Amino acid sequence: MKLLSVVIPCYNSQEYMRNCIDSLLPGGEDVELLIVNDGSRDQTAVIANEYAKKYPTIVKAIHQVNAGHGGAVNTGIRHASGLYLKVVDSDDWVDYPSYMKILHKLKTMARNHTVVDMVVSNFVFEKEGKKNKKVMKYENVFPQNRIFSWDDIGRFRKGQYIMMHSLIYRTNLLRECGLELPKHTFYVDNLFVYQPLQYVKKMIYIDVNFYRYFIGRNDQSVNEKVMIKRIDQQIKVNKFMIELVKLDTIENPKLREYMLNHIEIVTVISAIMLIRSGTPENLEKKKELWNFIRERDFELYHNLRYGMLGQLMNLPGRVGRTISVGAYKISQKIVGFN
Repeated sequence: MKLLSVVIPCYNSQEYMRNCIDSLLPGGEDVELLIVNDGSRDQTAVIANEYAKKYPTIVKAIHQVNAGHGGAVNTGIRHASGLYLKVVDSDDWVDYPSYMKILHKLKTMARNHTVVDMVVSNFVFEKEGKKNKKVMKYENVFPQNRIFSWDDIGRFRKGQYIMMHSLIYRTNLLRECGLELPKHTFYVDNLFVYQPLQYVKKMIYIDVNFYRYFIGRNDQSVNEKVMIKRIDQQIKVNKFMIELVKLDTIENPKLREYMLNHIEIVTVISAIMLIRSGTPENLEKKKELWNFIRERDFELYHNLRYGMLGQLMNLPGRVGRTISVGAYKISQKIVGFN
């Protein structure tokens, strides 16, 4: 068994996938790199095969008909043989010293027959054109240098969330919890993080700036104009999160509070993108989303709709929407997202 499986979803990634793969190869025989070519039309398949031929014990090239990011991650999970699993998008990369520290910790735990459900590390927003890079850290939330449970965590700050870039999951936990990401859908990384959390019991936090999250390409899925264009997919994921996790069944109060905050920010992003589009059709979709939440889970609806952010996203009229957008822009600068 490999120690770590890294799933690299690739779609028309010829321009940047080498940088991603090269950053992961130093893991050597402890890792397997699963390059999932998701029906690319450029040289992605050729490059994937080239690496698989050169590093046959480390790299596997998997080719499939296009199924979207979620479909590629699903394929990676099915093929993974590692004890742990991480997803690294093909336009991102990892930091070498941090990578070595994480692998060393995983090896030490394995030698001691110690297994955790989730490994958390920091990630860096590699935002194009920005010299000062924002780092998402968790030292105020998670204990360091020991295994812990949800009972041991501190409070998350606003704008501080667990993201796919932060996580390494135990591979079998992803299978046991029935994770199956929707195909042909963007923004499924929220589901990848959110759905398995309720099954996590033991964790460890390694305080290193491991994942380098590139942000700023015009065609990137988190670009605001692209998000508005794909708003139906954002809403689809938002609804899946509400359907798949019933917060009132989660016994640990700290985990329940975190997951409420996480679904709150996803819903706020859905709402603000609908407002930003400015079209009557999308303003109607915003009403429909709130109605969906109310019908599915009235307690969740009450918490989201009448919390500070929910009220801010539902100020009446054109002036109210202008205030909502202004607050969002301020949050962009504070939190550092695109």
